Amino acid sequence: MIGEWLIRGCDDRLSIYYVSPDAVLCRTELVPGGRWGAPRTVGGDQRLHPVLALGQGPDRYVHLASWRPMGSGQSEIVHSAHFRPLLAPLDWVDIGRPTGGGDRSGTTATAIAVDGHGRAHVFVPRDEGGLSMRAQSQKGGWGPWHDLKGSDIKGGPVALTGAKGGMQAYAAGSGSLMHWRQPGSGVVFGAVQSVKADARLGTLRALATSDEDSSLFFVDISGDLCVWRPGSEPFALLPAAGPGPVAAVRCTIDGYDCTVLAQRSSSGRVAFAAYPSEQEEMGAAWTESGPALPSDATVSLALDADGRLVAASLSPSSGQLLLSRRRDEAGLAMGAWEAV
Repeated sequence: MIGEWLIRGCDDRLSIYYVSPDAVLCRTELVPGGRWGAPRTVGGDQRLHPVLALGQGPDRYVHLASWRPMGSGQSEIVHSAHFRPLLAPLDWVDIGRPTGGGDRSGTTATAIAVDGHGRAHVFVPRDEGGLSMRAQSQKGGWGPWHDLKGSDIKGGPVALTGAKGGMQAYAAGSGSLMHWRQPGSGVVFGAVQSVKADARLGTLRALATSDEDSSLFFVDISGDLCVWRPGSEPFALLPAAGPGPVAAVRCTIDGYDCTVLAQRSSSGRVAFAAYPSEQEEMGAAWTESGPALPSDATVSLALDADGRLVAASLSPSSGQLLLSRRRDEAGLAMGAWEAV
């Protein structure tokens, strides 16, 4: 999955989204901070490939993108939106794919982000190595595919919404990282920026770490968890806790604006680290929490209706969902993990 899958909706209920072998499922709190409902299928009764991208705009509506098999070895990208957690998401709508873009098998990882006007933008690697983007139109429907250039993209991109409502996207190449920026909502994307770096595929995570900038977190081939903000060089923050991507969120800890990271560690437990946002030079350290998780478990972070940090771990193979909330005390003190 691309993007955080634990999401607080516009009515302050938390929801999780995940993929089963042929569908996307959603579970939602029945009331903020309360019991959770049973899993529901997203987008109607359609077979999908087990890939999913998630994005959320300032309106806190959730947008989803996946791939649907079309026969004869072809696949097309589909989009759905979930406006309120207790309502059913919209049916999947076919939005095609760019010419020369995406794997015909439907396994190409895509990214999705939502601008300040609530319009979803879908980003797809092109077969020849660049990046394509298609956005919803202001009057409904979808605009044309745009070639954002770039080269030799490996793995899936990640995307996010900046403080001014413009989109940003990142991708890894062979020995490089690439960044695309839209100065404001509805404005043409600027030229791609790149920097030398060796990122492990599948480890990218982007986060808006201030009103002006975003940060890309990734694990490099030496095993370090690194941070890159365009305009600077990548910074090795600390050794990665494990091999997969990190979850990342901004929250206030003891009065400070902090970036909190979580990752399934090599021991199988969830590891947490926190530091003042965009002050990587102050350092960070991992603290492990909870039980050992199945090998396919992933971690996601969000803030609940009270602004309290919530961590979730999910194992698709077992369906095991565990939640932990930050305790009301100094520092990054997480409570016991509870099965949902």
